[in-house]
Amino acid sequence: MKSSASKIKMTSFDDLFGSNEETVCSVDAVNTIQDIEISKLSTFANHPFKVLDDEKMEETKESIAKYGVLVPIIVRPKEDGTFEIIAGHRRKRACELLELPTIPTIVRDLDDEESTIVMVDSNIQRENLLFSEKAYAYKMKLEAIKKQGKRTDLTSAQVVPKLTAREQVAKDAGVNRMEITRYIRLTELITDLLNMTDERKLAFNTAVELSYLSNEEQEMLLVKMEDLEVIPSMAQAAKLKKYSAEGSLNEAVADAILSETSDKPVTVTLKSEKLTRYFPKSYSKEQMEDIITDLLQKWHDEQN
Repeated sequence: MKSSASKIKMTSFDDLFGSNEETVCSVDAVNTIQDIEISKLSTFANHPFKVLDDEKMEETKESIAKYGVLVPIIVRPKEDGTFEIIAGHRRKRACELLELPTIPTIVRDLDDEESTIVMVDSNIQRENLLFSEKAYAYKMKLEAIKKQGKRTDLTSAQVVPKLTAREQVAKDAGVNRMEITRYIRLTELITDLLNMTDERKLAFNTAVELSYLSNEEQEMLLVKMEDLEVIPSMAQAAKLKKYSAEGSLNEAVADAILSETSDKPVTVTLKSEKLTRYFPKSYSKEQMEDIITDLLQKWHDEQN
């Protein structure tokens, strides 16, 4: 007797729609395209990806103004007669800015978990995503897969072990399981520390270590960082995490750790391809160093 487990298959974004958020997809006959009023569209609940009126948005606007919406957005119906966007938030925003009344749309009847998985998969491969965007996206997809409670492989477990939800998220994203775990840890950071991570003021690995501190400890640490005008190093973050786990992290301990200085010299390496785009080929290494030093001095003076 054949196992019923062999019939279970988790529908992927590509199976449903053929492509991701920012690339042209082929739409088959069952995916009927219809023009829906933009006023009837709402953002996906807890959408983790930022929709900014930036240079990329301007490019999207120009493309839509010239060629129209080449890739229909994907939505699901709501009980009140409106629609929730699953894929296409940036295209919808561009149409709003262009004051277009409608947008080409594919309506699909998906449950919460299916919608979340499609929403994440349609955005996660975009370039220049913030750390926070990836963190919350991976977390949402992980929780959705767990709620589905379905197998994530079509092969008998005697041949290929069943993937865990976390392993499935990692496999789909093309990264390892530990990287997914580290990204999701960032969702435990308070807003100010997460913003500093996005702005690359706080190193990613350091931020992961600090995420193990309680919210109260993070708030205390933030005040200390501002008072001392320092950013914790990886080594300092590891010490803070250790004392927090022991239940002995307080202001005095944080102050002592953040006041530590390293005797190791700081070395910064700049790749030649980054430098040559700004300097003439005739410039020597010494000339480049002099200009960089002057610019850093001006930046330092402006900061103070």
